[in-house]
Amino acid sequence: MQLSMVNFQTSIRKKIISGYFIVLVMIIGFSLFAFIEMEYMERKILAGEVINEFFDVTLEMRRFEKNYFLYSVEEDADENLKYQKKATELFINNTGAFSDYTAAEISEKLQKYKLMMISYRLSKREETDAQREHSRNQIRSLGKEITSNAEKISQKERETLREVLSNSRRILIISILTLTILGLLVGQVLSKIVVRPLKQLQDSLRLISEGGFEQIVINSKDAEVVSLANAFNNMLRERELRRRHLIQSEKLASLGTLLSGVAHELNNPLSNISSSCQILIEEIEDSDIDYKKELLSNIDDQTNRARNIVRSLLEFSKDRIFKKDIVRLRELLEETIRFIRGQLPSNVKIHLDIAGDITIHADKQRIQQVFLNLIKNAADAIDGDGVISITAGTLMPPDRCMNNIEHCFMQNDRCFSIASAVDIIVSDTGTGMSDEILKSIFDPFFTTKEVGKGSGLGLFIVHEIIEEHGGCITVSSDPGKGTAFMMRLPAEQQ
Repeated sequence: MQLSMVNFQTSIRKKIISGYFIVLVMIIGFSLFAFIEMEYMERKILAGEVINEFFDVTLEMRRFEKNYFLYSVEEDADENLKYQKKATELFINNTGAFSDYTAAEISEKLQKYKLMMISYRLSKREETDAQREHSRNQIRSLGKEITSNAEKISQKERETLREVLSNSRRILIISILTLTILGLLVGQVLSKIVVRPLKQLQDSLRLISEGGFEQIVINSKDAEVVSLANAFNNMLRERELRRRHLIQSEKLASLGTLLSGVAHELNNPLSNISSSCQILIEEIEDSDIDYKKELLSNIDDQTNRARNIVRSLLEFSKDRIFKKDIVRLRELLEETIRFIRGQLPSNVKIHLDIAGDITIHADKQRIQQVFLNLIKNAADAIDGDGVISITAGTLMPPDRCMNNIEHCFMQNDRCFSIASAVDIIVSDTGTGMSDEILKSIFDPFFTTKEVGKGSGLGLFIVHEIIEEHGGCITVSSDPGKGTAFMMRLPAEQQ
């Protein structure tokens, strides 16, 4: 018979209830202990009162004994007898109070004292003075023993009571400290058990708020936390799906721009091929073999050129997974500019200032989409003659920027965590933007273009792709003078 494991799932509510239950048990235990201790103290106090009363009764008994021996008044003998009886009753009715002492000895002495007093009263007239004095001395001696014993018992009981009070005070302090420490330990354990997964969830949400798309993984079996993590993971999957759809739709828009540029680019090699073919057809009978080879070589070169243009277009349009490689930045931008040149106004010039050995670690297709959008936006922002400048360098110094690039990036910690990075600036001499527009420039569906001329997704997609590469982007603009988009991308695998 195969046993199946049951996946036991806890919950924060159960843990909190368990914590309250543990604290409640500790409080009840402490209260019960305090109650028992108070009961014991009450018994000791009552016993002390009985013993003190017994001692006082013996003193009164001795006082009337002394008076009777001095004055021979029978009322004093009666009072002595009354206090004897009261002492005996106290002793008999409260044997528990005398349980720690020599109870049998005290009882025997009281009984003997009583008999001796009765015997003295009955025979005092028949005895001589010497015999009476002898009897009185025996009674005094026995009474003194009883009083001394009662005093010792009373004193010992008071010492015991003081000791009990001292122990109770000490136990109370230790109990309070123990209860406090146990309470703190229970609170600490509950804090670790309950707060830790919530802290992990908070850290995961903070990473998501900074642009991360990692699934939330929390080491917890609490039903509430698991449910919350699953809900956030579902939201992240939906967000990632929508983000990809947005990127794909923007890529299709960029593809339309590329097609126009490709048509213009393909026109030149196709014209050269056509011209060379026409010449070959007309001069097929000519014996100049070298000239024919030159024409055929030109056809081959132009065919390869057209093939490369089509390959680049197909590579851009292909839907593939995100994959970063080492990309030569200047070659990538030259290819991008070649595609888009046919869409740029003739009065807009592009100035490229990038060394040939600068590389970035990026997905070529997506980073090319970034530059397509930025160059197209820069061209749209220029009225009349203007220049689009693209510069790049390894952690460029501030004098290469429109503004201090370190100041522009200072709000983004990610920019300073890249070990090896390349700074890229795409600037224009266009109309620029106000501070109000700059605040929303990367928001989805935000556009300053007329209705139907812009979706408001271009710069949002740019920002998403840069973040996806582990880089950062910021913008600086001066109304009437132009705008600069500044990017920092990893130069190697992080």
